[in-house]
Amino acid sequence: MTSPVPAEPPNTRRRFLARLSIGVSVIATAIVGVPVVGFLLRGLLRQMPQKWRDLGPLSQFVVGKTVEVTFEIVHGDRWSRESANAGAWLRRDDDDHFVAFSMHCTHMGCPVRWRPDASLFMCPCHGGVYHSDGSVAAGPPQRPLPRYPLRIRDNRLEISTDAISVS
Repeated sequence: MTSPVPAEPPNTRRRFLARLSIGVSVIATAIVGVPVVGFLLRGLLRQMPQKWRDLGPLSQFVVGKTVEVTFEIVHGDRWSRESANAGAWLRRDDDDHFVAFSMHCTHMGCPVRWRPDASLFMCPCHGGVYHSDGSVAAGPPQRPLPRYPLRIRDNRLEISTDAISVS
């Protein structure tokens, strides 16, 4: 008759070290993972403040005329700043109604030019043509020219410099 094999005593030291290494791994993963996930989600959850730039007094814009306006856009923080001039096509329809269009074609982002003789925006790169209201007249663009938000404040016109999509 064979005697039963005695059960080995539990190896408490090995079990302790295994549980300790798992616990340390979980803590290390949390220490590294939580900030990384927070950084990745921050851009999705944070709403950027709307910035308004002054274009000038209302009196400088003539009713019915489309003109090019420029404004400065600043990117970065207080340690690292970059600024650039941006532009838009602005038209005053009546005393208190303005419209501002992007200067970039929705086809490939090329700059469009206003042709007052034809009352059209034209893209020289690929032949895109837009009506005076920004809608597509001809060529490869599938979407109208994007519009910038505008507001009147203290008898001056302001434009929002939030990014608009051109592609």
